[in-house]
Amino acid sequence: MQTQLAPQFENRPEAKIAESIVRKCVHCGFCTATCPTYQLLGDELDSPRGRIYLIKQVLEGQAATKSVQIHLDRCLTCRNCETTCPSGVDYGHLIDIGKQLVEEQVPRAAPEKAVRWLLKEGLNSSLFAPAMKMGQAVRSLLPQKLQNKVPAKQEAGQWPHYPKTGHAFKVLMLEGCVQPAMMPNINTATARVLDKAGIEVIREPNAACCGAIKLHLNDGNSAKDQMRANIDAWWPWLEPQLQANAVQAIVMNASGCGATVKEYAYHLKDDPLYAEKAATISALSIDLIELLPKMLDALRPLLLGHPLIAKYPLVFHPPCTLQHAQKINGGLEQALGHLGFNVRVASNESHLCCGSAGTYSVLQPDLALQLRDRKLKNIAIQTNETLVSANIGCITHLQSGTSSSVRHWVEVIDEILNSPVEFTNTQSVS
Repeated sequence: MQTQLAPQFENRPEAKIAESIVRKCVHCGFCTATCPTYQLLGDELDSPRGRIYLIKQVLEGQAATKSVQIHLDRCLTCRNCETTCPSGVDYGHLIDIGKQLVEEQVPRAAPEKAVRWLLKEGLNSSLFAPAMKMGQAVRSLLPQKLQNKVPAKQEAGQWPHYPKTGHAFKVLMLEGCVQPAMMPNINTATARVLDKAGIEVIREPNAACCGAIKLHLNDGNSAKDQMRANIDAWWPWLEPQLQANAVQAIVMNASGCGATVKEYAYHLKDDPLYAEKAATISALSIDLIELLPKMLDALRPLLLGHPLIAKYPLVFHPPCTLQHAQKINGGLEQALGHLGFNVRVASNESHLCCGSAGTYSVLQPDLALQLRDRKLKNIAIQTNETLVSANIGCITHLQSGTSSSVRHWVEVIDEILNSPVEFTNTQSVS
């Protein structure tokens, strides 16, 4: 798609990146078939192709309007279109740039601006945990819309006690900005399962939000500051003088965080002080699912044939940030199968977003609920099944629409490993 930058954008690096991305689009329309908002609304301007055209107009100097902003805001940034696109259009980065350029031109009404500010600052604030605790204490009294965002109180359980020398294989883990308050067991369960596999999790308290929240709320500069802060927090664990205790990877158990950290190299590529470090961090970042194959030999004797596994037939919801952003598909189902689990992925529209999409379910609740209900209908959870996923946003959002249990997959493994049921493996694990 041909485009020509307007004079006001000629010296802006992000505009030049956007122009190069737009030029790759051949306007074929394949993306419309897999775009969640186009599926719901049937409006070309609520499809990736339509949004690319709107961004192209802005880059060429046409004044952005509130209508343009609305169409861009409706994008979930699920990146399903990237999986579908035959031309390799980097739509995820383009929509972030486009939203930022439009944000600069189109002022938001005070109430809308206030909500977005609260999300950007509140979810990253030290006040979030006590506020969540208070919400959970009165959860039954809250309106349904608020209950949907406040999961029931969860006990975290104990962090593992490592040997004095620790395990030889060490990893850092980003604990996240909202996960420790909303669903703390995900982090401790991750540490306990890794411990059983001989992997030690290093906690770095100075690492905080990955930057995704502010990035997708059109505050790219603040998001980059958070990325730099995390790099500064992690870097001492990677320096040569600590080689004996250096970590081998940075593990993410929330696929949304993983998708962002893996792109630190992209976001900071023009920063002379952080570009090289960011590239190292991105290269070391892995989703927990990617670490699971290394754990199979240690976990199989502890799980294969365990009587409690039959209690957990699983259905897996792959988050968009896992399958479209990180391009991880099929690994979890295969690994869980090797451990003895019966696991399926609902084949009908498994590629479509569930509607969570970070803060999207707060800012676009009507569309988010439609996508949630559509997803749950297609999954068709059976009475005895547990729905598992790999991202806290998806887990919270889907749980609000079903009475079935929705959990992180690592929590199920952890529960079985630490159950009081005595189990001696009598099956071959060769």
